[in-house]
Amino acid sequence: MRASDRAYESLREDILEWRLPPGAALGEVEQSTRLGVSRTPLREALARLVSDGLAMQQGGRGTVVAPVSLDNLDDLFEMRQALEMTAASAAARTVARTAGLQEPFADLATRLTRSANAGAQPAADAPASSSTYELAAELELAIDDAASNHYLSQGLRQLRGHLARVRRLSHDDPERLRAAALEHATIARAIAAGNPELAASATHVHLHNSLSSITLHAADRLRAGDERTSA
Repeated sequence: MRASDRAYESLREDILEWRLPPGAALGEVEQSTRLGVSRTPLREALARLVSDGLAMQQGGRGTVVAPVSLDNLDDLFEMRQALEMTAASAAARTVARTAGLQEPFADLATRLTRSANAGAQPAADAPASSSTYELAAELELAIDDAASNHYLSQGLRQLRGHLARVRRLSHDDPERLRAAALEHATIARAIAAGNPELAASATHVHLHNSLSSITLHAADRLRAGDERTSA
């Protein structure tokens, strides 16, 4: 992997995980030293982050992490719905005509259901949110691989980055996390069955519920003036 790619992936993950919160300065000297790359590949990485909308140029401060806003959330979800429903349908069609591909999705459906049931009575040292988010990410990767459409995957990757930051504003509601795990299990089960229409429909339901939950909880945090959202 090129130095600029390594720097980009590292910075992107730090931004999505809020280790670099909105408004954080991405100084070239500091970040090149921290990441162990020269300033030229770092500049390339920063330019990609700006292009993604995860960073921005700010007069007097250079490149900073972009602020989080709910202004375009409906638009983001509209695009995500179109892309993810398409990806789920494509994945189901691939599974329907490819022997052996149904097993990973059936396994994910089982694990997601188990996670939802465990979430009803989580262990003190094992938060349900970690398992749910990890399994959801695993399902997304499996769908992308099965859909086998580079442009679709690239579009989803960029959208998911923005939505992951917004999701960090919403509280980990145990009931919503449990419901989300079950919704993901339904998607995985539909793909395992090779049913494109059901996979798309299940994806639509999940994204509708996800948007409602994020809007409710994230809006409360933004109205409360969460310092992490300030530029």
